[in-house]
Amino acid sequence: MATGLAENVRNHRRTAGWSQEQLAEAAELSVGSVRKVEQGGDVRMETLHALARAMGVPTSALFATEATKPVVGDEANRRYLVELRKALMPPVGLVAPLTDRGQAEELSALRRATEDAHALYWADRYDSVAKRLPGLLRSAEAAVEALEGEEQQHAMIARCHALLLTGKYLTQVRQYDMAYFALVEAIRLARETGQTLTAATGVVGMCWLLLRQDRFDESEQLAAQTAAEIEPRMSEATPAHLAVWGELWLRVAAATMRNNRSDVAREARRMAGTAASGMNSENAEFPTHWGGFGPVTAELKAVEDLSLLGDARGVLSRTGEGLLSSKALRNFGKPTAPNWDRHRLDEARAHVTLKQHQEAMDVLMSVRRTSGEWIKHQPMARYVMADLLKARKRTLTQDMRDMAAHLDITG
Repeated sequence: MATGLAENVRNHRRTAGWSQEQLAEAAELSVGSVRKVEQGGDVRMETLHALARAMGVPTSALFATEATKPVVGDEANRRYLVELRKALMPPVGLVAPLTDRGQAEELSALRRATEDAHALYWADRYDSVAKRLPGLLRSAEAAVEALEGEEQQHAMIARCHALLLTGKYLTQVRQYDMAYFALVEAIRLARETGQTLTAATGVVGMCWLLLRQDRFDESEQLAAQTAAEIEPRMSEATPAHLAVWGELWLRVAAATMRNNRSDVAREARRMAGTAASGMNSENAEFPTHWGGFGPVTAELKAVEDLSLLGDARGVLSRTGEGLLSSKALRNFGKPTAPNWDRHRLDEARAHVTLKQHQEAMDVLMSVRRTSGEWIKHQPMARYVMADLLKARKRTLTQDMRDMAAHLDITG
């Protein structure tokens, strides 16, 4: 049965005066892929990007509002995160929220607890993060209620930081509704306490969440608006300020690149490069800013654009060179593990595209060794592995079977 998305693709194709075969050739896809889209089949987002680029329209122009399909397989996550859900989103009645009262702790203890939980997040210990967050949120809320005056303001900031981490974790594990709630509350608290850069950090996270939901236009608009509001004076800007501003421009670039607006993406990358040029090293201090920024990170994201365009040789030609060379990593420092690992997945995808299957497996295995939990939550990793399995003509190696099982790929 055709869907709204299928009809949009068909209508844009006919407006261009193309047959399915001509669209497939222009998009560098198979005719079968075009037919699948126009018949209402499920396809990857990268397929829609390719079709939009070929027809010269934003990717978002292809989307449509229609009935959702049943959600299958998320039952376990609802059980795993029930305590976090209770702490973050308690039921609300006529008088007050029905919530378990936490024990107010010293503000220094709350700050250390948030720092420790974030360190676990970077260390790929998602299970430990999920277990710590409910108590952290309850303690921070209790501190806000128990204190007054200036101390209460500091408690609100501490709760804001805990909520930012919660939003970060929940976005990473694709629990988007809960993540949205945490980020909205964090941004509100930061604004109320006059912490403009912290609020902007929350906006960086919100834009990441919007990207994850394919809300490209909103992500671009929010990031660009916030970047304009906090634009620094380069001669006196702190590294933290430059990092937040640079991350916002990275969000603009990521949204517009995925929305087939490469001209806007290029300008956003240039602005991010301006921010990076004012920094002598990678900066990854949470909650000063969201996910790490600096010269190396800006280059990683520029290479990601090549991956989105399907330029496999371009990706591999930039890997290990220039700002991604071992010398540059020594000079500027390594980017955060998620940013670096995401780049490695782009590298693996390029190898698969060029039929360099063993090289792709080597990259995937390397990422799994250092970030085994992280990679489970990456659709890109599953896409790469599924393509590798499909292209493999010989018997699968043990590593391939193990990786497929780790990523829960069957068939």
